Amino acid sequence: MHRAILGVGRHGLALARTIGTVTATEEIAAAAARLVVEEGLEYGPAKRHAVRQLGLPQRTPLPDNQAVEDAVREHIDLFCAATQPAELRALRRLALYWMERLERFRPHLGGAVWHGTATRLSDIYLQLFCDDEKSAEIALIDLGVKYEPRTVTGLHQEPVEALSFHAPCRDLGETIGIHLLVNDLDDLRGALLRDARQRTPRGDLAAVRRLLIQDEEN
Repeated sequence: MHRAILGVGRHGLALARTIGTVTATEEIAAAAARLVVEEGLEYGPAKRHAVRQLGLPQRTPLPDNQAVEDAVREHIDLFCAATQPAELRALRRLALYWMERLERFRPHLGGAVWHGTATRLSDIYLQLFCDDEKSAEIALIDLGVKYEPRTVTGLHQEPVEALSFHAPCRDLGETIGIHLLVNDLDDLRGALLRDARQRTPRGDLAAVRRLLIQDEEN
């Protein structure tokens, strides 16, 4: 007997559950989506947590990120439609503010804030492209920003430095995590290659400004 889908009630999944055709992968995607939206988890940890939450075997195949993103959109449509658009606009405004402050590093916004699935629990991810990797750190120091450096996987699956800090978001009345991923300038050439769904995976200053204009019009 299949477990109930947690946090997602889209007609397709509801019907599938009723007739007993929901797969473990779909269950994980739905449970992970709830964790992403309601607890602010990133996709990877959310999928692993969902497996434990559902009591599935540890080696159960995980859904890909596209499946989780679809489930996140469904969860938002069902449970957050009244609040999420304003939260997304606030995060995009905050992203734009920091992109303008760091304009000389050619910032590009990616992740949930760019793709439109962010809520007030989401962090902001900016890709920077620098001639000198240390120059971004110096800029933060000059701005009086206390940041935490760490190494993460970059655009080309190679290690890059990430500079993380929290910034106040006036529209939301709380602080938001901001992560600057510092790339070599040459990496900018492949930064806008379309993803598997033929979407631009991130946007520059002009693109984010256009998004905000569209948000205001809607």
